[in-house]
Amino acid sequence: MNQKVSLVVPIYKVEKYMSRCIESILTQTYKNLEIILVNDGSPDSCGVIADDYAKKDNRIIVVHKENGGLSDARNVGMKYVTGEFTLFVDSDDWLDQTMVEKLVNAITTYQADIVQSAFYYAYEKYLMFDTRVYKRGETPETLDNKEIMKQLVINEKVKNFAWGKLYKTSLIQNIPFKNGVLFEDVFWAHQVMQKVKRFVILHDPLYFYAQREDSIVATYSVRNLDILKGLKERHSFIEKNYGELTNESLKLLLKTNLIHYNLLLRNRKIDSKGLYRKEIRQYIYNHYENFIKAVNEDQALKRQLILFRLHPYLNVLYLVFEKLLRKSRLLSQPSGLEQIEL
Repeated sequence: MNQKVSLVVPIYKVEKYMSRCIESILTQTYKNLEIILVNDGSPDSCGVIADDYAKKDNRIIVVHKENGGLSDARNVGMKYVTGEFTLFVDSDDWLDQTMVEKLVNAITTYQADIVQSAFYYAYEKYLMFDTRVYKRGETPETLDNKEIMKQLVINEKVKNFAWGKLYKTSLIQNIPFKNGVLFEDVFWAHQVMQKVKRFVILHDPLYFYAQREDSIVATYSVRNLDILKGLKERHSFIEKNYGELTNESLKLLLKTNLIHYNLLLRNRKIDSKGLYRKEIRQYIYNHYENFIKAVNEDQALKRQLILFRLHPYLNVLYLVFEKLLRKSRLLSQPSGLEQIEL
């Protein structure tokens, strides 16, 4: 078990966080690493910091390029990969020091194409761990092609995130990330999973997913609507190749459209004429019959859909009322997230 692992780390405006990330890689118990730091034209001192690390450790390769976004940085990084396995790491996140060793051990033991670990949502003062789908200490879980695609569409046990998974390099080297979009993983993951024969899930959390107030995800803009484009693109793929998952795909499409309609309401300045809300509303109306069939057994989502069709504000009022009931403890809180103080 000494195959080379290539870690691709895109870097942009993270000078406060990148040392934590890089140190967590350099101190891995698994030593046969190729660490590719891609400076995506960062205007701060990220490039200098990366070069300084490269001088200290010959496993590090630094690539400097003009700013092109996360997808472009990953695509460029992949050109330098020579390892049998590849791991994507976002530069504000960090790894448990045993992560690579445990992933490599699992991918070789189970002869898998991809191994994924559980992860923490890492806030400044505490961690959150999703105990609904991950159980610490449990035996690794093996999924075949149909099951992995189902779990990807459900988006609970298997997320669209490219990070946190160890891939056979040969599986992904000819599947580039789509440039110029946010939520690029949504456009990418199903293309990869289609080629997977065996996928393994480790239930122990080994990746720390940083939750930053200044992240591109936390700062809402119309570019966040790219996720709807990605899900629509993936839905067409699901209908064509995994027809039995059509309803699951429709459910996630509906949930995400409703979420973004409400986010646009809360951020009216970026949709002052209501054009984006109108587009979402029209999409839901046009596909209402398909949506209502898909959510037939999900009473909460079905209720939201019916209220939205009557008037979008009725769904908003319903969600506000539900939140108030939970706050007053007249309605039970969703379970499953464990908070761990740092």
